[in-house]
Amino acid sequence: MAAPVTVVVDAQDVGTPIAANFTGLSFEVSQLVPNDAGVHYFRPENAPLIQLFHTLGIRSLRIGGNTSDRDARHLPAIADLDSLFAFARAADVKVIYCLRLHGGDPADATQTVKYIMAHYAEQMDCFSIGQEPSAYPKEVVDDRPAAERMGAAAEKYPYTAFADAWRKFEIAITAAVPGVRLCGPSVHNNAAWAQHFITDFSHGHNVALITEHLYPGGAGGKVPTPEIGRDRMLSTNFTHAYEKLYNGFVPLAASNGLPCRLEEVNNYFNGGATNVSNTFASALWGLDFMYWWAAHGLAGVNFHTGDKVAAGSELRPSKYTAFFTSTNGFNVRPLAYGIKAFAIGSHGNLLPAVITNEENLNMSLYPVKDEAGHLSLTIINKEHGAGARSATVSINETHAYSGRGHLMLLAAPAQDPAATEGETLGGGAIENDGSWNGNWTLVEPSSTGTFTVEVPACSAVILKLSAN
Repeated sequence: MAAPVTVVVDAQDVGTPIAANFTGLSFEVSQLVPNDAGVHYFRPENAPLIQLFHTLGIRSLRIGGNTSDRDARHLPAIADLDSLFAFARAADVKVIYCLRLHGGDPADATQTVKYIMAHYAEQMDCFSIGQEPSAYPKEVVDDRPAAERMGAAAEKYPYTAFADAWRKFEIAITAAVPGVRLCGPSVHNNAAWAQHFITDFSHGHNVALITEHLYPGGAGGKVPTPEIGRDRMLSTNFTHAYEKLYNGFVPLAASNGLPCRLEEVNNYFNGGATNVSNTFASALWGLDFMYWWAAHGLAGVNFHTGDKVAAGSELRPSKYTAFFTSTNGFNVRPLAYGIKAFAIGSHGNLLPAVITNEENLNMSLYPVKDEAGHLSLTIINKEHGAGARSATVSINETHAYSGRGHLMLLAAPAQDPAATEGETLGGGAIENDGSWNGNWTLVEPSSTGTFTVEVPACSAVILKLSAN
């Protein structure tokens, strides 16, 4: 049975602007080092990766992860930085770069900043100093299990020690490069540290951005079953984590005139959860996650990705990655389809809407109006499993729009949230070379001018209405 939902969009409202560089990816710094054949991953000749960045609408590239700081093995050489920034220029992205704080040297960090800013200032967004410092070891010997170094129970490193060290790095760096932009504190799901950081460093310390990380599901290895992991991802369980973090630091940052960015995110940490993070459920989660934070005024999010990511002190193949290297380009996973769907429907300002959902369908809805007045309505139906319902969504009061609309469906085979392949957007797949050939479907309004669209269970629809 389909559940009826009605929507009235306030197209006259100014709305909340979505930043042009909202969508980003995050990679381990180890990804900058050449592979065994001496080839860089980030290089201007990597045409499939550049095409994939363009296809997904990636405008921010964050380099960090545990291998940039506490678990650093081999930090990038000059040639590695040159290759990275040549790629960044070709892909048209700005870079957030993490400097090593734990066991690092202010002089070394300063030299890195000087080189990058002397040669690639136009491609730089800002520098973070330290990766998830709240999870640094409190003792000289870190006896915590490698897979259990994140989470409030395991994180005992004091903020005061971090602040003292951060200040030393900041003094050295800003003395050498006075106009450099810094960001922080780059901790995982820890609003208290962000509050302290804003209080201590938001004025007079070159801080241009407040950064946090978020893996709302916690440790991937602790998910009881794949079914439970997918259910959590598509439920209010995750949303409550967003609300708590947002309330804890974003309003304070805004009151100090600072934008906020989640510079490292995904669904479950330690590389993700098996048969959860790599499934179609992650596409719907990722799409909803991006819109939720955009609606709450965030400057952007960067999904941590890559062939291997740090899980504790180890590098492991990533379950939550949006794509991974294949023999002829990249194998694109479901999460990338959610990112692409956001790229299609997110140009402009998010508008308020009155939604009537009397049967409590598990769904989200986000209307966006662009500069020309065109409306894109993204509807995410998170119903899944036994008893999952489709939605019949009616968009009323659309007299400001022309007499026809266009629709695009994000879907998995058999509406299966556990699907790991075969997903499509607009009937098309994202190919190994990074290209995509999805198409719009024409939608006619009713005789009264109301647009009604069917949104199957475990799917999402983008409805585009052109202004008169």
